[in-house]
Amino acid sequence: MSSLPSHPTPDHEPLLSSACGKIMRRIVPIFAIMMFANQLDRANIGYAEHHLEADLGIGAAAYGLGAGLFFIAYVLFELPSNALMDRFGPRLWLSRICVTWGLVSALMFLVQGEISFYVLRFLLGIAEAGFVPAVLYYLTQWLPNTYRGRANARYAVGALVAFSVGGVISGPLLAMDGVLGLHGWQWMFLIEGLLSVAIGVFAFFRLESRIENASWLTQPEKDALQAELDAERRAAAATADHPRWWTVLRDRKVALFAFIYFTVQMSIYANTFWLPSVVRGIDRADDITVGLLSSLPWICAIVSMFTLSRIGDRTGRRKELLIGALLTAAVGSLGAALVGPVLALVMLCVAAMGFKSISPIFWPIVQRQFHPVTVGFTIAIVNSIANLGGFVAPYGFGLVKEHTGSTQWGLIALALLSAVAAVATLFVRNAPRIPDSGTQIQKVGHRAPTNQPPRPTR
Repeated sequence: MSSLPSHPTPDHEPLLSSACGKIMRRIVPIFAIMMFANQLDRANIGYAEHHLEADLGIGAAAYGLGAGLFFIAYVLFELPSNALMDRFGPRLWLSRICVTWGLVSALMFLVQGEISFYVLRFLLGIAEAGFVPAVLYYLTQWLPNTYRGRANARYAVGALVAFSVGGVISGPLLAMDGVLGLHGWQWMFLIEGLLSVAIGVFAFFRLESRIENASWLTQPEKDALQAELDAERRAAAATADHPRWWTVLRDRKVALFAFIYFTVQMSIYANTFWLPSVVRGIDRADDITVGLLSSLPWICAIVSMFTLSRIGDRTGRRKELLIGALLTAAVGSLGAALVGPVLALVMLCVAAMGFKSISPIFWPIVQRQFHPVTVGFTIAIVNSIANLGGFVAPYGFGLVKEHTGSTQWGLIALALLSAVAAVATLFVRNAPRIPDSGTQIQKVGHRAPTNQPPRPTR
């Protein structure tokens, strides 16, 4: 048994900092790589949309429906997936998710028409269900709250890298049209899907399910980390009565957070699936040009996401940052709807700096608002409901484009929803002040001054 006291003391700060630093360097990058593959396989149909219509007759509305069906399956199977993760452990289950979504994505090369397109997109949602909540919950079990904003940003950057280089990767693959008798879009689905399978196998041999299984942490580091996490959970639990999981379903905060993140998901996936279509409106834009220009908004978002997550961790003023990011998304989306294709791309860069920076500051707010017993279930519920935005936005954009020939009104709707979400955020109450758990770390490897009170997290 460890001799470490159950309540951590400042003497353990170097051990805690060392343990968290190792996790940030070893575990979080694995999730970033998995997130890269995840978003690459979700979003690559955006680059195939033009070719699917030309080769298979899949029109804008059918494309939007197929893109959105993924999220219906994701929502339906997310909670069962998380329940199975508790049974089999995060290491096996997260690796399994990555391998199976890779296999289904690779099978997209067999699409023959609308029905097979719908079926495979639905199966992809089943295969991937539970991935993001599982990662978020995993981080709550391994890192104190003062590290989670940066951890969320570092793993979420995998998605932005996928969006940024997705066109660079997908463009040349689409150009393989005719090689071995396959269309370019078939090569794209096949190769990018098999990449996810390889990453899932790699993750199985690198992840651990529990802190005590991490051979790369020393025993004193494990003790310091576990003591800090236990103290943080006790402090959080002391702020509220011990709840049952079903009380989450009646909590108004859940509905509020779900609505806010629903609008965020709408912006993310409307741009993910339709950005290449907007860029294709630029004169003389071929597949490679579309891929390169489509990466610009996501590159801009990388900078803003890291900046906001760092400010959020240091100041605790995440609520104000969330409102600012939502308003930025609203301004960018509205501007993109009112100008020509070139300026629209610039405004979409602004919008992406808003909506894609939200996740690292949003989830720590949610995690501090709920009892430790129900936080995992809460994350799954909020994420499940919000992911319906991934169905509504692509399908809605498809209908708008098919009837008007433009995505203008879809962008205006996104701007309005982002503005409403910013107003709704005003009703998010600041989390109750949690007593100091004994350590305050400003950043990896640095001890906070002991003469300062703990910073509130919002």
